[in-house]
Amino acid sequence: MTLDTPDARPEFALTDINLASAGLGAKALSVTDDFFASVERMLADDEAVFHPDKYDDNGKWMDGWESRRRRGPGHDSAVVRLAARGRITGFDVDTAHFTGNYPPAARIEACAVDGDPDEATTWTELVGMAPLGPSAHHYFACASDEVWTHVRLHIHPDGGVARFRVFGRPEIDRASVGSGDVDLASALNGGRVLAFSDAHYGAYHRLLAPGRGVNMGDGWETRRRREPGNDWIIIALGARGLVERASIDTAFYKGNFPESFSLQAADLGDFAADLNDAVVTSSMFWDEVIAPTKLTADAIHDIGSADVRAPKPVTHVRLNIYPDGGISRIRLFGRLA
Repeated sequence: MTLDTPDARPEFALTDINLASAGLGAKALSVTDDFFASVERMLADDEAVFHPDKYDDNGKWMDGWESRRRRGPGHDSAVVRLAARGRITGFDVDTAHFTGNYPPAARIEACAVDGDPDEATTWTELVGMAPLGPSAHHYFACASDEVWTHVRLHIHPDGGVARFRVFGRPEIDRASVGSGDVDLASALNGGRVLAFSDAHYGAYHRLLAPGRGVNMGDGWETRRRREPGNDWIIIALGARGLVERASIDTAFYKGNFPESFSLQAADLGDFAADLNDAVVTSSMFWDEVIAPTKLTADAIHDIGSADVRAPKPVTHVRLNIYPDGGISRIRLFGRLA
């Protein structure tokens, strides 16, 4: 995400939303078997951990979904309701810490339904049978342009998956929003982080999550800056819109909140689709829509329309913090353009 730090993950895993995030509201609806490890763990936002000496009544405790050893035909599967309707750009089937008990192969299907799927639901295969290996990320790109609500992960024949991530871009239901107020930066509305100067602590993607942070690790926090300048993060809004109000939450940041913040914005149209480096460079010259504003510890700071200078629709914003520190959540309320 930083310009000078290479990352081996594919682009969709860097900038798109994990629609299977439990923290955003995704839920496992059904599973054929999760005898050794509950399927809900597979949707956790944090990285999987391994405790060598931890056991429960059914055997070795594992951080993820793990079925029992099959002794007959068939295979295991799990159905997940996505946190939001959206277009899927890729998957990560992570077998971290599953070394002698990972599935040899997996495939993935999706459906789009009102409510939840049933026996009459038609499923579409998005990833055909693909090999898996021990304790590794397995990334699969998805070229579908359709909007999906649920996915079904098949593992063949059995075994364990530490984390299952479904990357994509939520679709705002314009008919239901109409001319009303909407949080244009919310991850559930398609807001996503494109780049940042630093994110040494915490979980930067949680900046756009619903609700308030639950601890100091649930938000964007930079290292202590030891050189001139300030830190920043760039967000692509879920839709082009007019920003009318803002809210900055420093929940749990008490000795490390920024002294102040400001907000810049621009209307880039479709220019920025796959040009993140160019967006970062241009962001230095975007219009200032919120002037530098003082922040305080562990508090919600509401910025009213009188202090937001955004007379035209925008697609991207740059949140500047001075000089460094942590912010739990940002909300940018306004109307769709």
